[in-house]
Amino acid sequence: MPGHPLLAGVRIIESALLGPGAITTHLADLGAEVIKVEPPTGDYIREMTWPIIGPPGAETGPREGNGNSLLHLHIHRGKKSVVLDIRTPEGAAIYKDLVRSADVVVEAMRPGALAKRGLGFEDLTAVNPRIVFCTISGYGATGPYSEMPSHGIAYDTWAGQVQAAYDDEGFCYIPEHSSIGIHAGPVFGALGILAAVIRARTTGEPCHMEIAQSDAAAYFDWYRIESEQAYLRPETEVTGNKSDDFVRRAAGTAGMKEGVRYQMYESADGHVLFMASEQAFWKNFCIGIDRPELFEANPGSKFADHARGNRALQSELRTIFKSKSSAEWLEFGNRVNTPIAPVNTTKTIAQDAQFQHRLPWMPASLLDADQLPFPVKLTGEDLGIPERAPTVGQHTEAVLRDVLEYSDERITELRLAGALGPTI
Repeated sequence: MPGHPLLAGVRIIESALLGPGAITTHLADLGAEVIKVEPPTGDYIREMTWPIIGPPGAETGPREGNGNSLLHLHIHRGKKSVVLDIRTPEGAAIYKDLVRSADVVVEAMRPGALAKRGLGFEDLTAVNPRIVFCTISGYGATGPYSEMPSHGIAYDTWAGQVQAAYDDEGFCYIPEHSSIGIHAGPVFGALGILAAVIRARTTGEPCHMEIAQSDAAAYFDWYRIESEQAYLRPETEVTGNKSDDFVRRAAGTAGMKEGVRYQMYESADGHVLFMASEQAFWKNFCIGIDRPELFEANPGSKFADHARGNRALQSELRTIFKSKSSAEWLEFGNRVNTPIAPVNTTKTIAQDAQFQHRLPWMPASLLDADQLPFPVKLTGEDLGIPERAPTVGQHTEAVLRDVLEYSDERITELRLAGALGPTI
C-alpha cells in the first residue's frame, strides 16, 4: 500500500535542460513536488536520443508521450510543467513568487543562467532566506572547462572510463558503455539537496551548492583512480595483496583479467561469474563438484585469492563450467554456498527472476514507456507510480491558481503580457 510520501511537503522549482534534470527525478519519485519551469519553446529533451515513443514523424501532442523521447518520459515523470518567459519582468516575478514557498531551486544547465535573469542565489534568498539553490552542470562552475559546451559521454571520457575503440576500417568510435556522470551526478546532487533541506528547516540557513557531472563520474570511479594514485608511491610503502605475493595488480577491475577463481566462465548455454576468492568458498565448490583434489592441489590463501595466472586450473574450470547450464550453476552455488552469479545483458536482464522480483516494470499504459521504479524498497508500503511526464506547460494555469493563488483575471493578464509564452 502507498504510504504518506517520504518527501511530502518538499517543493522544488526546476530550471533544467536535458539529462541533468534527473537530479529532481529521484526526489519526485520519493514524493517531492517538482515544478519544472520551461521556456515557451519547452525543454528540447523531448526530441533528443532514442527511442522515440510514438508513431514515426509524430509531433508532441496533447497526450503525453506522443512523439517524445524515452529520456524525457523517464526524467520528467512525476513532475509538473509550467511555462514562463523569465526574460519578461512579469515572468521573472512569477518565478520569485514560486520560490517564496519552495524549499529548493535547481539550475540544471550552465552555471549562472538564472543569475543572468536576476534569479540567482542572492536574488532568491531575498525572497526566501532559507532557499537551497543547487546548480548541476557538465564541468562545474569553476575551472578551465567550466564554460565548455558538452554532452553526457564527455564526463565519462574525461574521467577515464571510456577508451577509444576502432572498427574494421580503422575509424575511431565510441564503444558501448554504461554512462556514469549523467547518472551519478544527479544522485550525489539529490543527496546534497536533502542534507541542505534538513539544515535549512532546522536552522533557517540557506545553501548554495553546485555539482559537476564530470566530478561525479570521477568520484564514482574512486577505487581505480585512488589506486593509480597510491601506486605512485614506492613499493616499500604500497604493495599488492598478500595472496598475490604482494605483487601489484592493475588498478580496479583491470586486475581481474588474470584471475581464475574469480572469473567469467562459459556455461552450457551462456556465461556465469565465479567468485570463489575466499578459501572457504573455493573448498565448498571443489567438494560440491566431487573434485576435492582440486582444492588439495590449489588451496590458496584464506582471503582475496583469485589463483592469478594459474592456466592449468583455469583450463579445468573451463571444462567443468561448460558441463551445466547457467541456471544449474546458480542452483548449485546457492546449495553448496559458493558465489556464482548470472551474466546478463541489458536485453536479457528483464527475463531474470531476480530482476522481475525486485524491479517490476512501471507499465507503458501509465507512463507511455515501460520504466524501472526507484530502487529503494519501503517495508510495508510502496512508493506508488508517478504521473507521466508532462507536455510543455501542461500545469501552468493549475500551478498559478493552486500554488500561487492567482485569480483567473491575473492569469489572463499575465498571458496577454507574454509572461506565459506567446498567445495563440
